Amino acid sequence: MPRPLVDGSGAPNGINGILQNGPCVAGFVAFFIAQSLKVVTHWYSEGRWDFTRVIGSGGMPSSHTACVVALTTALGAISGTDTGTFAIGLVLSLVVMYDASGVRLHAGKQATVLNIIISQLPADHPGSETMPLRDRLGHTPRQVAVGALLGVITGYLLGTVWHGFGMPS
Repeated sequence: MPRPLVDGSGAPNGINGILQNGPCVAGFVAFFIAQSLKVVTHWYSEGRWDFTRVIGSGGMPSSHTACVVALTTALGAISGTDTGTFAIGLVLSLVVMYDASGVRLHAGKQATVLNIIISQLPADHPGSETMPLRDRLGHTPRQVAVGALLGVITGYLLGTVWHGFGMPS
């Protein structure tokens, strides 16, 4: 049975519970760092600033990977690697990384090819007015690896700090 938002036990619940949950905070912090780094890495590779990368998918580093790996690492640092919650986080992390560098990467490549085909259709063809498909969907294995490294660092630092201050996990 779920706990009510106010239960009289003194344990934080609701938004306070989320903000005081070390693994949750680690995941969000890693996600926001990764999304912010996308602006810098885009500038480095393309030679121009593009602040829309903060909210965009794809690119360096993988923010989804950073998020779930930070969550998992913080769970391990706080609760140990022999717990069920760590196991759930680890399996989730592996699925997200596989999806980012496999399924989503190839879907993005297919979208690029479809956009080229659509752009070459005659103007009177019913498909010629189709909006371009988003093709920045997945990540290269390198982008996933950098996201994972960011996640491990963020999760470990925040997890050990959280545990060191005796904050609830």
